[in-house]
Amino acid sequence: MGNRLKIAIAGITGSIGTSAVNIIRNHSDRFQIVLASAHSNARGLLDLAREFKIENLVITNGVKLSTNSENKKIYRGHEELYKLIQETDFDIFLNAMPGSNGLLTSYHVLKAGKKLALANKESLVLAGHILTKMAKANNQPILPVDSEHSAIFQALGNHTREEIRQLYITASGGAFRSLPLEDFSQIKYKDAIQHPVWDMGVKVTIDSATMMNKGLECIEAKWLFDIEYDQITPVIHPNSIVHSMVEFIDGSILAQLSNPSMELPILYALTYPGRIESTNVKTNIFDLPPLTFSEVDYNRYPLFKLALEVARTGGLHPTIMNAANEAALELFAKEEISFLDIHSKVEGALNHFQNIADPDLDTILEFNKRAFDYTLRNN
Repeated sequence: MGNRLKIAIAGITGSIGTSAVNIIRNHSDRFQIVLASAHSNARGLLDLAREFKIENLVITNGVKLSTNSENKKIYRGHEELYKLIQETDFDIFLNAMPGSNGLLTSYHVLKAGKKLALANKESLVLAGHILTKMAKANNQPILPVDSEHSAIFQALGNHTREEIRQLYITASGGAFRSLPLEDFSQIKYKDAIQHPVWDMGVKVTIDSATMMNKGLECIEAKWLFDIEYDQITPVIHPNSIVHSMVEFIDGSILAQLSNPSMELPILYALTYPGRIESTNVKTNIFDLPPLTFSEVDYNRYPLFKLALEVARTGGLHPTIMNAANEAALELFAKEEISFLDIHSKVEGALNHFQNIADPDLDTILEFNKRAFDYTLRNN
């Protein structure tokens, strides 16, 4: 038990965090949680602290608990989390925070020279040019936890970027992949949070319906694998069995397949560069349906098309786009705007703010807030 991998998890009560807990629960002889944070779910955090004997706990929204019968020390606020990242002895940090709030957490993990398993795609979308340099300075890769990037990472193995011809990033198509376009104006929030395949958090589920998540993943792939956007191709794959593919310069295509579950990419990130025996995710190839692939219909996913344009312009634009999208989703959840308005809100913010080619971290954080506030105000 003394040689267990010491894990820190930010966002432990969320969708990714819950999947990670399932992995750790089933492999308690190999893993232990030494630091955990939740944004506001204090009761869930305390329950997990009791089960796994977690010593270092943080509620990042800073709200005080009405009762704490566990008598545990709970730190409050993001600054306390950053301090614990510096002071706590852990082997790997799983950043499972949703949205742009995860950026500074990733930054502080890399600043501490620690190994980062990244489920927070916004970290690289906003500051990939900064974080990848920090990871290289630490002489270790950022370990991808998104199922698509994990699939690419596994398929690449030790091959170099010069051997890659194309990356194929698969997408389920979201909740409305078969809905007639003329019905999009009738889409309600309750419809958008029903994903046909994956069990994910609310934001990622809606981002799947607009395919904004796939735009963010294309940007993330560029930074993770040091690849050009011309070498990244999105593919609609409704089965969500093939999690992504790599085509090499000799014409070979390697793919990673499994039943849709975030537990497998989490497990691979925690055990990299090795693998351990696990039954958390099982895939019977004889039970699989016929696997289908199709090109993306940009008329159905205009926000995804916009995201690809933003990816190519780079600089501060990905930050503006992401912040405006987060704000637009808040408005959509309150039914203050329609599903189709999400695109126009993001486009409006991009037109309002001037791009900056190589923003530093302070500039990114400033404009992340400014673009978010602008989108909320101009409703």
